[in-house]
Amino acid sequence: MEIKAIQATDELWNQAIQYANNCSWKAGPFLAKKMLNNDFSDWERVFIAVEGVNLMGYCSLVETDCIPDVSYTPYISHVFVGEEYRGKRISEHMIKAALAYAKNIGFSKVYLVSGEKGLYEKYGFTKIDDKKDYWGNEEQIFCINT
Repeated sequence: MEIKAIQATDELWNQAIQYANNCSWKAGPFLAKKMLNNDFSDWERVFIAVEGVNLMGYCSLVETDCIPDVSYTPYISHVFVGEEYRGKRISEHMIKAALAYAKNIGFSKVYLVSGEKGLYEKYGFTKIDDKKDYWGNEEQIFCINT
């Protein structure tokens, strides 16, 4: 398995769009649309886990996420691993790659929004806040030092 940071000029970009658009998670098509429209700043990236020609999962490092009116940035967002690949710590590898990239470009902290309890803490994230997202759902905001 390999983790790749991709942007619109990369050969796997369109394959990643299709994968995100057709995944079982409701946020996948949102990321696919963002990718299709190339709605990314110059430093934002999508990270994909690939093995051979198979995409196994993705996440992104972006300036903002689904929580309005907060100053936290950047975020690891859209963390997804295909059902057939779960239990192999793929999300951990993608998150570590995104954190290393964030540190390399000068960020000392990275944030993550999730309703999951106990998942991201095991990767070293600390819960710092509870906020409502754009749709009114209560979400947790986590932080980690890079």
